[in-house]
Amino acid sequence: MSLEKIKDKFTNIEGLKVSYNQRMALHTSFKVGGPADILLVPKNEKAFLKALEICKNEDVPVVIMGNGSNLIVRDKGIRGVVIKLSGGLNEIRVDGNTVFAQAGVMLSKLSKFAARNNLSGLEFAEGIPGTLGGAIAMNAGAYDSEMKNIIKKSSCVNMSGEIFEFDNAQHEFQYRNSKIKKEKLIVISTEIVLMPQENDIIVKKMKEFSKLRNLKQPLDLPSAGSTFKRPEGYYAGKLIEDCGLKGCKIGGAEVSMKHSGFIVNKDSATADDVIKLIKLVQEKVLKDTGVQIETEVVVIGEE
Repeated sequence: MSLEKIKDKFTNIEGLKVSYNQRMALHTSFKVGGPADILLVPKNEKAFLKALEICKNEDVPVVIMGNGSNLIVRDKGIRGVVIKLSGGLNEIRVDGNTVFAQAGVMLSKLSKFAARNNLSGLEFAEGIPGTLGGAIAMNAGAYDSEMKNIIKKSSCVNMSGEIFEFDNAQHEFQYRNSKIKKEKLIVISTEIVLMPQENDIIVKKMKEFSKLRNLKQPLDLPSAGSTFKRPEGYYAGKLIEDCGLKGCKIGGAEVSMKHSGFIVNKDSATADDVIKLIKLVQEKVLKDTGVQIETEVVVIGEE
């Protein structure tokens, strides 16, 4: 079935916002990317599952995204359907020291919610720009902490609409990886176990982390956060800087002058600029040091 005929099926779903030919540059923190044929933002779990079911039944290509903070969308955009979880699926509630949250909740918002409820363990996430679902999938972390330390269990769904419940061990967390990511599952909601703590102690730690981020990271320019994973035994930023690549540019994309582990959108970069610069950095570091650096960011869209 053509996308034109499928449009009516989506518009009839209650709690589903439907847009057409949306430039993905408007929905990614890197501010690059061409149009998606159909962009869906479900306001609740029922609308999300129904949209996913239609995509499956009609054999329509579908991409699931959170807040677009770890994505590079190619300049030709995305054919088919994009389902964006941020902007919906944002329920949060607390019971004692356990926090229940849906996948579309921003991680920074969740850390502030925990602080207001005098719960410690999410301070590291205060400045991470992604959604909870994406953070779990990639086992996001900072300042010697990561998601695997606080997750109790998650409700997940596969692309066929089957729902699974995973306890902490079943997530199979690894450095910037998990079973969720490897098997292309989607987190719907999760339970997080935190520790009671005085509010001023929590807030102080969050402010310290925020200060460190502002000092070290190029937060004033569009990016997808840290571009490269940390190679075992090394720091990606130092390797890149040692190879003389700090400030290196292709088009409007630049290896950050503030932190070489970040590639930033310095001046109206295209996705192609960014992708070419990533490849150049990887090739130069491998040639000069023998170390293969892998990306944290995900590249999607039409070649």
